[in-house]
Amino acid sequence: MKNRQLTQQQIRAYAHYLQMEEKSGATMEKYLRDVQAFACWLDGRDISKELTSEWKSHLVSQDYAPTTVNAMLSALNSLLEFLGLQECRVKFLKIQRRLFRDADRELTKDDYQRLLNTAHKLGKERLGLLVEAIGATGIRVSEVAYITVEAVQQGKAEITLKGKIRTILLPGKLRRKLLKYAKKQKTASGAIFRTKSGKELGRRQIWAELKGLCKYAGVEPGKVFPHNGISPIGTQCEPMGLIAVYGRNQGLWGTTGPDFIFCVPFLDVIFCRLQKFKYFSGFSTDLWYGVLL
Repeated sequence: MKNRQLTQQQIRAYAHYLQMEEKSGATMEKYLRDVQAFACWLDGRDISKELTSEWKSHLVSQDYAPTTVNAMLSALNSLLEFLGLQECRVKFLKIQRRLFRDADRELTKDDYQRLLNTAHKLGKERLGLLVEAIGATGIRVSEVAYITVEAVQQGKAEITLKGKIRTILLPGKLRRKLLKYAKKQKTASGAIFRTKSGKELGRRQIWAELKGLCKYAGVEPGKVFPHNGISPIGTQCEPMGLIAVYGRNQGLWGTTGPDFIFCVPFLDVIFCRLQKFKYFSGFSTDLWYGVLL
């Protein structure tokens, strides 16, 4: 008969399992925190379908956002799978997909500019450059560590998270600023954004600094959250999806070849046009036209 009591020994074994599954450090921390919360609530009782369903109801009653509840249930289901208690798994809350974001939570171009200007006025060079880097590339806070000296020199950052690999293009003007900052900080290699002690800047510290910057800039802190990013253009562009950009390959990534078609976020193209291509001046590629997919 299966042991249905959740012990600290089992939680440690589960932590090792997550590590073997190559979960990111942030994911492991989140899952284990949620599992510990469930264990505390369980208070020594045996795990059962009734109790896991009750835990789900308890989370809903705490006024958590539906996405937050589902994230915590994901951790629970992962634990139950590990323990061989699949019959105790619970269903996620059903969330209707929204085609447009709530305007009150959308960071506008004016908001972005205020954040940038305020960082410079406060003499926070690193934070200002960080805001600009996130705004120009759409990179997530958890991916900032991938902006390295080597990546900037190559003009792209290879992001490897959650078993997926994606490439972030680093615009020419931003690259020059990043390399100048790295040289000033005497950073010859590795992550560009670091603490005073030389350690890589963690996402918790980044969010704390961004929230503090919002306060000084007069920007609603709720507009800055992990999956919102810091976009310099409003949501009117986002629902349109991707644009196909047709160009002539004249040395992109140091290669030569025939004409090609590639896709970039629509937001990047609009931003590029508004800025008269100055952010993309580092790429020797002729952009001919863009069409909506």
